[in-house]
Amino acid sequence: MKKEKISGHSYAAHLDDGRVYILSNKMDGGIGSTVVWQNSERNWEVMPQTVGGVKIVPFGWQNDIPVRIREIVGDNNLVPGIINRQLGLLWGQGPRLYQLGYDGGTVQKFWLDDPEVRSWLESWDYCSYIRGCILDYLHLGGFYDAKYLERGRRIGRKPRIAALEHIPAKNARLEWPENNSNRLADVKHIAVGDFEHACTGTGITLYPVYDRRNPGLYPASASYNRLESYARDFYSIPQFWGALRWIIRGSEIPTIFKYVTENGINLAYHIHSSEAYWDYRRTVIRNMHPEWSDAQVEEEIGRITSLLLDQMVAVLTGKENAGKLFHSIDVTDDNGNVQAWKIEAVDQKIKDFVDSQLKIGEASVSAITSGMGLHPSLSNIMVNGKLASGSELLYAFKLYLHSDVEIPESIILEPLNQAIAFNFPGKDLRLGFYHQSIQSEEALTSSARLKNQ
Repeated sequence: MKKEKISGHSYAAHLDDGRVYILSNKMDGGIGSTVVWQNSERNWEVMPQTVGGVKIVPFGWQNDIPVRIREIVGDNNLVPGIINRQLGLLWGQGPRLYQLGYDGGTVQKFWLDDPEVRSWLESWDYCSYIRGCILDYLHLGGFYDAKYLERGRRIGRKPRIAALEHIPAKNARLEWPENNSNRLADVKHIAVGDFEHACTGTGITLYPVYDRRNPGLYPASASYNRLESYARDFYSIPQFWGALRWIIRGSEIPTIFKYVTENGINLAYHIHSSEAYWDYRRTVIRNMHPEWSDAQVEEEIGRITSLLLDQMVAVLTGKENAGKLFHSIDVTDDNGNVQAWKIEAVDQKIKDFVDSQLKIGEASVSAITSGMGLHPSLSNIMVNGKLASGSELLYAFKLYLHSDVEIPESIILEPLNQAIAFNFPGKDLRLGFYHQSIQSEEALTSSARLKNQ
């Protein structure tokens, strides 16, 4: 085994079989810490962790994937905007009620209004609930929610769901199955608390898992709703999981430029002075002040050097000095060698470094947008130095509506649709995201075109 120090607090243990273990005595790693790489390569769902006396399925080796994703996404200049754009595209004109039907052999959504259902929805701010669920889904591929029954069930009334509540993903975990299975269906409770701080201040509240076959079973219950991730038993991972390295790398480039600017040498000129010139100045000083010691002479030489350099800096720098000249007289010594001052511009080779970092940035943009699964035209990102044309935007949006709405809509709105079906049996109503159809400007009448509105 070989040990390697990789930071002030961390060591890498290289085993003979090729495995590497990271040992650290500091838990607070940055966004580029080894935790991200460890999480991306290993299965953290094989063993339970105990928090606040409750066995849970950890979400990451340190049970902190939501917080890590928050830090990584928050430090990037592209990802938050892309996620907000995805939110807006999926939301469309907002959630509306509809019934499914057939028209000419095709499945159609017939949008309609139902005052009774709408009144129930508006009684508990369903729009905020849906937006919270969408954001967790876009960041993590899944979300938690709680369902609360009306109190009338205590006096024998038919149970009804009073409201749904979004539970932030950073505050919820799945309880470890009692039979130690790797099946999500065997999870009996969802633990809710401040897991970012080990629930030390909040404790843990256990919600029984919502039973869709018997919605009125528990006064309060919770569910974990997700898009299944391949070969993962419990938690889903975000669509951009494979692009995390690129997101981190893209976020580091501005910091690299910052340190290059602040800490770089940034030499612009190299000034060569003649040794004969300074010998001459020493002779002049000694003739003027024969009583001076060698130390005093050198002190005067230093003062003259500082004065000359200050004058040269004033001449060589600043936009006001364009066109100014520097004049000196060359002297030939007794051996025929020219003793002269020279000023040479220093090639800092910064351009090559900057260009290489910008190319990495361009590659990270491409990798990030691909990993996020949103067409660059809809992401408002320039490709090859240009924005998408109107026709490209229209085509990309139509493709998005046909391929990228149904699955997220079915997952995000499924808890609400279950509640509607339970509270209003026989109405056959569902909630969906309404999107107005968009046509090209050429297909519209003159009065309907955007420029004439």
